[in-house]
Amino acid sequence: MIRFLFTAVIVICSLSCTSVKKDIEATSTTSQFTESDRSLIMAAEGTKPMRVFKITKESDSILLRTPSKNVIVDPNDPELKNLIDRMYATVRDSLSLGAGIAAPQVGILKNIAWVQRFDKEGFPFEVIINPVIKQYSKKKQDCPEGCLSIPGRRDTLSSRAYAILVEYDKPDASHIVEMVEDFTAVIFQHEIDHLNGIIYLDHLKQEIKDAQGLKTLDNLKN
Repeated sequence: MIRFLFTAVIVICSLSCTSVKKDIEATSTTSQFTESDRSLIMAAEGTKPMRVFKITKESDSILLRTPSKNVIVDPNDPELKNLIDRMYATVRDSLSLGAGIAAPQVGILKNIAWVQRFDKEGFPFEVIINPVIKQYSKKKQDCPEGCLSIPGRRDTLSSRAYAILVEYDKPDASHIVEMVEDFTAVIFQHEIDHLNGIIYLDHLKQEIKDAQGLKTLDNLKN
């Protein structure tokens, strides 16, 4: 009887361990990217640029207007690493040469962006993951903006905050909270807008609308 119970315990433990192992393997092999995303990301090695999505193409424009989702930061995720590398190759490509790029601009709806840090020596590029702006300064700044997804156009916005308090993750899974100011703050705001399905023209339209409203009020007063 004792021998029978002992054997039963061993069998149960073995089945349990096998089940746990399968769960772990299933979790480790489950991608956080869709099949189409994976195909796009892994179509080439990390040094190869990706196609930049533009508002001049209807299907691209629809995607650019769609909010992105957060990423599970795993330094060992080959798809995440390749996406980050290819986004950098894209923003530094001679056909682009921007000061930043967001994942939606290469067709991937994930909260990842590269930003150029003009507030640091050598103006390095840094990748930010799952960024959130926690606070905007009341002080605004006038700043000319262009966009890789809006070819042949450049406009000056007056509604960008001079400073922002932002938090984000790094590829090594570390978490950063910092205050960013001046033109670098504009780059952060521009790229984070992309992650929320917003392009800078939306701000420009609102500024024009607000200005027209003020003119109407002035006319009424006069």
